[in-house]
Amino acid sequence: MLERCGWPACKAACCYGGAWLDEVEVADLEQHAELLTPHLPPHALDRRDWLDERHEPDRHSLTGFVRHTRVVEAPGRYMGSACVFLRADHQCGLQAAGEANGLGGWRFKPFYCILHPLDLDEQGRITLDEDETLLAEEPGACLRAAPVARRVDELFAEELGYLAGRTQKK
Repeated sequence: MLERCGWPACKAACCYGGAWLDEVEVADLEQHAELLTPHLPPHALDRRDWLDERHEPDRHSLTGFVRHTRVVEAPGRYMGSACVFLRADHQCGLQAAGEANGLGGWRFKPFYCILHPLDLDEQGRITLDEDETLLAEEPGACLRAAPVARRVDELFAEELGYLAGRTQKK
């Protein structure tokens, strides 16, 4: 039984391993670099530092390929690392840029980040990420043990609604 803790209480433990971005998302970020950089951490001001060398097939992505964000050392954070876009205040710089520019916090946030801690199984069905039961024990994670069971679609109604195109916000 799990519940959400909400930002900033979660401290973005999920960002420890970086994120996967579809090629379309990468191009969009590069196109909007001027809007993004004022809201990014100092080590992410040069867009050449945003991604690492990983480029992999992904049958759930728009183009069929994803790129990986660079992971930076982050002593004192969960697993000692963080996505290049994670700021010291535990907020995603991409999300902050969307909010600051009146575009909504999810405008620049990668699909897999919005989906998290949900995931896609081999058939493309939305499921709860297997790692989340472990992360629920981490004080900086987005989930907590709950006294009452709730359905996943209730816990993540806002994200699922956004991904289904029913809402513009966040």
